[in-house]
Amino acid sequence: ATFRLALIYMVLFGASGAALLGFLWHATVGALTEQTSEIILADIKGLAEQYERRGVQGVAEIVAGRVRRDPGGRTVYLLTDPQGRRLVGNLGAWPASEPDRDGWMTFELIDSPDGSLHPARARLFALQGGLRLLVGRDVRELERTRSMIRNAMIWGSGIAIVLSLAGGVAMSRSAAGRIEAINQTSREIMTGDLSRRIPVRGSGDDFDQLAGNLNDMLDRIQALMEGLRHVSDNIAHDLRTPLARLRGRIEDLDDESLPPEDRGRLAREAAAEADGLIAMFNALLRITQIEAGGRGETFGPVDLAAVVRDVAELYEPLAQEKNLAFRVDVAETGRIDGDRDLLFQAVANLVDNAIKYTPAGGSVGVATAAKEVAVWDSGPGIPEGSREAVFKRFHRLEASRNTPGSGLGLSLVQAVAQQHGGRVELSDGGQGLRVTLSVG
Repeated sequence: ATFRLALIYMVLFGASGAALLGFLWHATVGALTEQTSEIILADIKGLAEQYERRGVQGVAEIVAGRVRRDPGGRTVYLLTDPQGRRLVGNLGAWPASEPDRDGWMTFELIDSPDGSLHPARARLFALQGGLRLLVGRDVRELERTRSMIRNAMIWGSGIAIVLSLAGGVAMSRSAAGRIEAINQTSREIMTGDLSRRIPVRGSGDDFDQLAGNLNDMLDRIQALMEGLRHVSDNIAHDLRTPLARLRGRIEDLDDESLPPEDRGRLAREAAAEADGLIAMFNALLRITQIEAGGRGETFGPVDLAAVVRDVAELYEPLAQEKNLAFRVDVAETGRIDGDRDLLFQAVANLVDNAIKYTPAGGSVGVATAAKEVAVWDSGPGIPEGSREAVFKRFHRLEASRNTPGSGLGLSLVQAVAQQHGGRVELSDGGQGLRVTLSVG
């Protein structure tokens, strides 16, 4: 992949360099050639006008005068009769090269002092009576410029290829180094070191964004693994006691000397223990389903205020039975997009916890505002240092170890809040705890 990247970089760099050199060639050599051709055509046009006014004799005199004024032979003239014999001009004979379709000719001139050859470009102009006039210019400077630019293009192309190859190799090595850092970190993580993270350079480029996303994913995986270990430990701890009680009652049922009423009581207690275990596992499955579900087909318009009123109506008798002041302050919140059953269960869990942990004679309240539901109580509250931990599954404070429950209530509430794009916040409620559930 890095070799292909270097090759692509070299091709693109070379193509851009070739395009630039081609433009320079056209802008210099092409322009000079066109300028030379325009000078020759202008000279021919002037001679043509003189021919119409003064005839052949006049043109011959003009050509002879121009040849005398140009001893260096920069301008080329040759006037011949119908048999090709030279009448006037600075060429000894008609060039051997044939004119092209437009009448242009390119041939070699002999420099008299040293006998060297120089290129020339000329245009044929036919006169009446079979006379022919050749008008041109010595283009040695043009050829010298063309040769210089051609050599510059060759050297420039070579340098461009070398630079593009070096740049492509450097770029591909940089990319390969970043990829190797990701691979090395992945190998270390696969060996069991979940704390390793992909290094980030802080440049904010695509590799940094990829590394950041992968690190966030690794943080999530590590948190899930730690949560799984925490859940496993708590399941082993919290299920050991009810399973031991269930086993003891089953063993007691095997005692044939027990009276029938005791057997019935033990059977009911065993069934209650089994129901508690089933409820615990159902809560775990429910949390897992919520966390894995996302926004599914069960989402639709939900009146949050109506949900809170239904929960309050369900739990108000329980609060009265415990001699608690139960305050309900429900404001119209409008409809939100959500799962009504899950929201009902989350609010019910909060109200149930508030009633459960508030001593008799205390107070419990629930209120709505915008897209938030707040539940507060006058109970013992939760220490600030333990407010993050209570959202972990099976986590229970020491003060509530003897209270019925599985430690899954707030975990379920948090799962519902996250599924609805919201959050759960714990704060001091004056005398007790205040829990705020917000949804997106």
